Amino acid sequence: MTGVLVLAGTPIGDVSDAPPRLLTELATADVIAAEDTRRLRRLTQALGVTPVGRVVSYFEGNEVARTPELVEALRGGARVLLVTDAGMPSVSDPGYRLVDAAVNAEIKVTAVPGPSAVLTALALSGLPVDRFTFEGFLPRKAGDRSRQLAEIAAEPRTMVFFEAPHRIAETLEAMAAAFGEDRPAAVCRELTKTYEEVRRGPLGELAEWAADGVKGEITVVVAGAPPAAPKEYGPAQLAELVAAREEAGERRKEAIAAVAAELGLPKREVFDAVVAAKHGA
Repeated sequence: MTGVLVLAGTPIGDVSDAPPRLLTELATADVIAAEDTRRLRRLTQALGVTPVGRVVSYFEGNEVARTPELVEALRGGARVLLVTDAGMPSVSDPGYRLVDAAVNAEIKVTAVPGPSAVLTALALSGLPVDRFTFEGFLPRKAGDRSRQLAEIAAEPRTMVFFEAPHRIAETLEAMAAAFGEDRPAAVCRELTKTYEEVRRGPLGELAEWAADGVKGEITVVVAGAPPAAPKEYGPAQLAELVAAREEAGERRKEAIAAVAAELGLPKREVFDAVVAAKHGA
């Protein structure tokens, strides 16, 4: 019998947010793989839980070496619990490599849903939540960061980012430059903690606010790009579009219908433009 890999969400701030199932898993898992064993110890003490399983570290620096060891434990029937410092494993935290290895080894993977800074910030931002993307941490180097922001400047969905407090000011400045100073955004810090704060406003204003320094765990939510204004076509441009389709082999009637459908215009308007161009010639 192979074991089970359990991905467990941990509180992002308030310890009382820990789901009951997390306490059960912490108390009964055969192996607990933790991003920081010291933080795990503080968490279990706060929850009044005494783990009986073996506790090992599992972080960015040892993921590659430790993954095979954990897979072997799973093959041997162990119940392995994976936790990070806060939130769900694999979301900008260690976990993906182990999940991938477990799936490839046909080992069952399940989860204990828990707090998420991404979803909490998104819900509190006041920005559209029907469609969104998670962009994680931006590159540390200014040039790489600007290039990545330029690549997503036209993204229509709400975007969620993580950022370190000592880089938030320059990141907001870079966002204002790439997305425009008027793009709505929200800076969420210390979520669920005593000094929780959600600062909403245009990117330009948020960059000015952050210039004096911001402390705490930070998540930034930025509105997606507004839809581009429809391009206006005069009679001459409409006639040129029809002519281009005719040159490509379409019959005039079909070309007129296709141009009208593509631009959302009445066929009569496109037809009149073609006739006017012909008479003008």
